[in-house]
Amino acid sequence: MTAAAEPAATPAGAPGRPDRAPDTDVPRAITAPATPADRVFRGVLRVAGFSVFAIMGLIAFFLILRGTDAFRAVGWSFLTEQKWQTAAHNFGIAAVLPNGLLIAVIALVIAVPVALSTAIFISEYAPPRLRGALVSLIDLMAAIPSIVYGLWGLFFLQPRIVGFVRWLANHLGEYIPFLKVRTGDIGTSYTSSTFIAGVVVSLMIIPIITSLSREVFSQAPQGEREGAYALGSTRWGMVRTVVLPFGKGGVIGAVMLGFGRAMGETIAVALIISPSFKTITHILENGANSISALIALRFGESDKLSLSALMAAGLVLFALTLVVNVAAGFVINRSRSGASTAD
Repeated sequence: MTAAAEPAATPAGAPGRPDRAPDTDVPRAITAPATPADRVFRGVLRVAGFSVFAIMGLIAFFLILRGTDAFRAVGWSFLTEQKWQTAAHNFGIAAVLPNGLLIAVIALVIAVPVALSTAIFISEYAPPRLRGALVSLIDLMAAIPSIVYGLWGLFFLQPRIVGFVRWLANHLGEYIPFLKVRTGDIGTSYTSSTFIAGVVVSLMIIPIITSLSREVFSQAPQGEREGAYALGSTRWGMVRTVVLPFGKGGVIGAVMLGFGRAMGETIAVALIISPSFKTITHILENGANSISALIALRFGESDKLSLSALMAAGLVLFALTLVVNVAAGFVINRSRSGASTAD
């Protein structure tokens, strides 16, 4: 008897081979032909996207063009001079820029804890009906015009917060130098200060930070939430180990966006402050300033050179805000929450 013929050997990698390496399975790309409507839609989206860059470029070009006379008049001293005497060619933003930054920092110190606590409560603890009402309320706060906040701060908040400011100055001023008031214990020494302006601005950026943070927290993976509960975690433990780490990048981005908003606030700050062209080192004292408030208060009475100086100051604020927003986008894109929403 002859032995049965053995089946021919199947070459490695052949389609019928059962031990085919899985890494050779390459999915076939499926492409759908673009219809005329698809091409029009994509074209509209491209135009809309590039228009953002065009508008930003035009704004920058306008500010550079209108601020050239000021830069020619004083040069780089525009960034180091603390006085604002345009008639004598002696002006700069060295005083108003740090004061604007200080107002924004005070606003963040107040707004960030409140906004994050509110976002966590809405996302993780609030009942569904209350959650919807709170979301609507936060959106409503974001829609209130800034002049309304300014008038509220000027006529309602400021007279009622003077007692608290005086208490801070009298009890903590001896130990914390920047809380000391050096102009005497009278009512006007505590009004129109950097601190009060920061409190008003904080109310304006709380909705921004709250809304963005809540959106990020709500996108935390459900599987990781359930896994934390399965391991015996409490709700706060789940929030601390899953939700907060997942949303860290988004929260940082929201805070930086709020910072940019605080830096650019104009009307509310202009209504509260008593303009002062000196570097503020005591935040509870009367007197403050910012670039945006300077532009609003001096625009109507400016001659050609003064107007150019205001445009140059606006260019510096525009560049600073742009840097802050770009940094916020970079942080968000590198985070888990940003990566999950970028696809």
